Amino acid sequence: MAGSRLSQHLSALSCFAYRSSICLTSQSSPKIIAGGLQATQAHHVRHFSGLKAEPYTHPPPACYGGRHTVTLIPGDGIGPEFMTLVREVFRHADAPVEFEEFQLSADSGDNIEDALIAIKRNGVALKGNIHTDLTELIALKDKTKNVSLRVNLDVFANIIHCRSIPGISTRHDNVDIAIIRENTEGEYSSLEHENVSGVVESLKIITKAKSERIAKYAFEYARENGRRKVTAIHKANIMKLGDGLFLETCRNVSKLYPDIEFGDMIVDNCCMQIVSNPWQFDVMLFPNLYGNIVGNIAVGLVGGPGVVAGKNVGGDYAIFETATRNTGKNIAGKNTANPSSMLLASALMLDHIGLHRHGELIRNAVYTTLSEKMVHTPDVGGLHTTRDVVQSVIEEIENSKQYPVARRN
Repeated sequence: MAGSRLSQHLSALSCFAYRSSICLTSQSSPKIIAGGLQATQAHHVRHFSGLKAEPYTHPPPACYGGRHTVTLIPGDGIGPEFMTLVREVFRHADAPVEFEEFQLSADSGDNIEDALIAIKRNGVALKGNIHTDLTELIALKDKTKNVSLRVNLDVFANIIHCRSIPGISTRHDNVDIAIIRENTEGEYSSLEHENVSGVVESLKIITKAKSERIAKYAFEYARENGRRKVTAIHKANIMKLGDGLFLETCRNVSKLYPDIEFGDMIVDNCCMQIVSNPWQFDVMLFPNLYGNIVGNIAVGLVGGPGVVAGKNVGGDYAIFETATRNTGKNIAGKNTANPSSMLLASALMLDHIGLHRHGELIRNAVYTTLSEKMVHTPDVGGLHTTRDVVQSVIEEIENSKQYPVARRN
């Protein structure tokens, strides 16, 4: 057993070294794909084009024979069925990706270490949410599997881009907010203990180093993506040391970026402001827990968990998933779940590994399905099924490949 584990670690180290070298495989796609994508960009909802490069440079993921290997973690609830649909869409988009599937769920006995080795081997993962059983909270003394992956891989920045989607009815129009959340400390440090029966202490960890790192990431993100303002969200009026350190660090970092406006807001006021006047926000910067809560509110403003993707990035690894990390166990297998958010997450993943043409092809097909063809599942007020959405996305991909010139007008 020990020998097997040692060989796995050596394999991971070997693959990491390989990933860090220059991959001499071609990133170009067949001309028909490229032409189809150009036509799609010209024809469809243009303001949904992909974001610019990440602020930090990441080592290239593993490339074997011109194909990229990605760790696939289906998770629980609707995750497994979504991953099957992602595979299907990738086949039609001719995306040169091989998935190394790893089962990690609430009910499985799989070791989290094995999942970490798989992601370290490939550098990138597409992940469904892993359920946490709330009936056994007292027995849970360790981090959840979701948190363990983020912390052990040090994917310190969680980014969700919440923007209004034409064709989806919401209370506010023209919302466009980037949520950037510190992903590895704060209340999610899982440092809790019961001093005496009925008295529990939970430790919230805020460090200058990690606050500075996420603040710099937010300002670099703003600069790279043409954003004008960063707003730090905190509760420093009450937690004067912890949130005070976060706020002070953000203010100091802001001085390095005179071209970006900086402001701050107390988190309870932020919750009111974002639902009443969301247009005042551009890039929002959060410590861990506040980012989780306000991020979910922002997702709700633009259509809900079925239409917004999320990504978690660090210096070496990246994990892509839906923005709100819902398992959707109550709708699993009913053909009613909205697959758009997972398909959009997979498009972000393709961007991350350098397959921008394929990412745009899928992304534009999804937004055309939602905005022009109005194929909507019940969560966004429609009567269509999961299968209807995926079939429409596939049709758009095939049309873009078949009629590149005609679709350019």
